[in-house]
Amino acid sequence: MTDFTPTPNEVAGKVVLVTGAASGIGKAIAEVLHTRGAKIIAEDIDPCVVSLARPGLVPFVADITKDGSAEQAVALAVKEFGRLDILVNNAGRIIYKPVVELTREEWNWQMETNVTGAFLHSREAVKEMIKQKSGAIVNIASYASYFAFPDIAAYTASKGALAQLTRTLALEVIEHGIRVNAIGVGNVVTNLLNHFMEDGSSFLAEHGKSAPIGRAASPEEIAEIVAFLASDRASFMVGSVVMADGGMSVRVG
Repeated sequence: MTDFTPTPNEVAGKVVLVTGAASGIGKAIAEVLHTRGAKIIAEDIDPCVVSLARPGLVPFVADITKDGSAEQAVALAVKEFGRLDILVNNAGRIIYKPVVELTREEWNWQMETNVTGAFLHSREAVKEMIKQKSGAIVNIASYASYFAFPDIAAYTASKGALAQLTRTLALEVIEHGIRVNAIGVGNVVTNLLNHFMEDGSSFLAEHGKSAPIGRAASPEEIAEIVAFLASDRASFMVGSVVMADGGMSVRVG
């Protein structure tokens, strides 16, 4: 019988691969889980991810969309820590443009990061997890997986695809003791928008005030949900997309 007593060490000893770990939600996930005893591979295309290096937390600079990066990341986890228990597909990008202005290259850039990178890493992680007959994958989706917003069609399409990848993969691998779930995040104060605006975190904080809860989330709040979904306390959750959006998805009008 599983012990469901909450513990700050619920992921202690687990080996975790986090993508998009250099900043924002990914950095919070890596640091929160590491603080609770997990061993971390922190992957990001941004070289500043190396600043996270410490005993039990190994940075890995790579582009998640490129062939070979997922294989290398999983191999690094096995080399450094002997196994891989948890994959967190967090890396993501967003483009603000109406459909009529989107180029094919921009569409592909969005899909490659938000969907293809998650697919490639999930595929390689599952191969390793099947050997040990256990594992957990947590995908960082969005409330935009289900709700439409103007000017972010590529983003909403990619997050919708990620939600469906979560469900389908969950059905395929649960027989091997591997659980796959996702989080539908709302506005979180991160630098996600900084590639096209000067202060994206302030924009997200202000936009978050429109949620029923009246604010945006901190990255650490999302990391707490990841810790739960990756732990044995979520042992009966398979293919779920847990909404963490401050009430945006249940508001009418």
